[in-house]
Amino acid sequence: MSRNTRASKGAGLPGPSRWLVAATVLGGIHAGFSFYWAAGGTALAWSLGSDLVKSFHGREWLLAPIGAIKVIAAVAPMALALWGWPARRLTRSACWLGASVLIVWGGLNTVVANLVLAGAIEPQSGFDRPGMIGHAWLWDPLFLLWGAAVATGLFATRRRVSPDADENTTATAPTEELPTRSPRG
Repeated sequence: MSRNTRASKGAGLPGPSRWLVAATVLGGIHAGFSFYWAAGGTALAWSLGSDLVKSFHGREWLLAPIGAIKVIAAVAPMALALWGWPARRLTRSACWLGASVLIVWGGLNTVVANLVLAGAIEPQSGFDRPGMIGHAWLWDPLFLLWGAAVATGLFATRRRVSPDADENTTATAPTEELPTRSPRG
């Protein structure tokens, strides 16, 4: 039997999962704020915590390369999916690693920050409540959601062996695809 793909059934070319689009948006939000703060913006700076804000005072430009790394991490999974996953094993493994780091980092920090806010963990030196709220309810959950969206998108765009295919044929798993335009408009 031939490849069992949605593309071969005339449904359009396989594209990135909507989850990868969501991951790009979530990562873009993170990157956008890094660039904004690098340019001297102050909105939501309170949500980072006063110690972190003080540590970058006069060196805000350092947030620009951090923003650039976030842009690359945000765009790469979707771009690679659009390009058909070149060097598939390497690129998908790198994206799975990135998703795992985002999920673990965001998940653990979200839990810990909420435990601090609830009084279950009491830091010896105290804590900056507005900064802890920012990490518990905004920045770390955003990392978690970004990573979860990448992981879900990777899962949705995986290949698997078709049960009715011969041993040398693989089929693409059904994916949630973006609408594609026909060549005529």
